[in-house]
Amino acid sequence: MQDRTFNRASLELLRAEARDELETMIEDRGRDGRDPWEFMQELPTVDEMVVWILHSDAVLERPAVAPEDDYRVLRQIAIEHPSLTSTVWRLLGTLAA
Repeated sequence: MQDRTFNRASLELLRAEARDELETMIEDRGRDGRDPWEFMQELPTVDEMVVWILHSDAVLERPAVAPEDDYRVLRQIAIEHPSLTSTVWRLLGTLAA
């Protein structure tokens, strides 16, 4: 992941992609007849989606990344994208729980 540095515009593109994905998830669940009040709290935030996109990219770049390396991968995301730091630490807290 160190080889790959995203600039601010790329982060904004990832956020737009995450928003689109969330809108699709909401629409799909609505078409299934689910009440938005029931599922909205289950959905990740835009920044959580971005962190998982970056995490997936890191794992795909290095297939040998073990599950116990999640902390290291997520920490690297926080270092490379300071605006995602609080989201990364919140996700790390949920992984530890």
